[in-house]
Amino acid sequence: MSKVLLKGNEAVALAALKGGCDAFFGYPITPQNEIPEYLSKYMKEQGKVFLQAESEIAAINMVYGASGAGARVMTSSSSPGIALKQEGISYLCGANLPCVIVNVMRGGPGLGGIQPSQADYYQITRGGGNGDYRVISYAPYNIQELYEFVQMAFDVADYYRNPVMIAIDGLLGQMMEPVDTSVEIKKREIPDKETWATTGYNPTNKRRIINSLYLDPQELEKHNQRLIEKYNQIQENEQMYETYFLEDSEVIIVAYGTMARIALSSIATLREKGYRVGLIRPITLWPYPLKAFENLPTSAKYILCAELSAGQMIDDVKIAINGRLPVYFFGRQGGMVPDPEEISAVVKKIMEEK
Repeated sequence: MSKVLLKGNEAVALAALKGGCDAFFGYPITPQNEIPEYLSKYMKEQGKVFLQAESEIAAINMVYGASGAGARVMTSSSSPGIALKQEGISYLCGANLPCVIVNVMRGGPGLGGIQPSQADYYQITRGGGNGDYRVISYAPYNIQELYEFVQMAFDVADYYRNPVMIAIDGLLGQMMEPVDTSVEIKKREIPDKETWATTGYNPTNKRRIINSLYLDPQELEKHNQRLIEKYNQIQENEQMYETYFLEDSEVIIVAYGTMARIALSSIATLREKGYRVGLIRPITLWPYPLKAFENLPTSAKYILCAELSAGQMIDDVKIAINGRLPVYFFGRQGGMVPDPEEISAVVKKIMEEK
């Protein structure tokens, strides 16, 4: 075991190098700036491509070009920068192009602030580009998971030929924790990119075109149906989540990322005082882990969705619960991070009022 004390953003950059990232295109924005700063030095040393683009829009279009040529490619940004990339993300999905996108979320809307937030949930899971498309999204809750998921994301992106987003907030990006860098990530068998990547003219190969434009509506519908088939496969195979103390819980908190860490601290205190509380922690934001809600304990009476937003994931929680239990909400906005006692107070209020 080889543990290194790493800031979250540094873990992202180190994991990208270990995951085989060939090229990075990005633009500075707080609170993710350590990612390009780190990569600007070490990618050059390894003979790989690092380029600071003139804008987020330019960066995501460079990602499109490099991915189309078969490179393992990554970009990173924070909330308003990810918003600027939405058209390019839609193009990547429409062209079946793999890449890794890291979003270190900050408060909004608009320019907002530079403190941590989870208010990009809609943007991550619903998208801001046009058309029927999906982005696979992972939400780690500590730096070890972040280090591992970034590496895994490159394989998953290549396996499905689809963008993968790593969704963290500014707190995870800036905090430091020991990371076991010796951990080996299970590799997937990746389809040969030589069947589709534009790697140069070869008279023995069929012509390859990277494209998301289909002027014939019948062809476009067929293309969409192929995408839907892929998304259905992802939904079936890639849901990830963890559960804690569900066996006897009356209140089940649903939270991800930083909010899940706070919820676990709250749960530890509550259970010491006799309150039966558990946690469902979604790891994939899309595909949302509906399977986690299929066999809830008979003791469960209430669901509490906790987010660093005004309430976005709560929509997916309600879909997952499908009316079986009442769903309550607790959230903080604008970069404000709650204490565990705030969540505990909400849980006590729910249980005592009912």
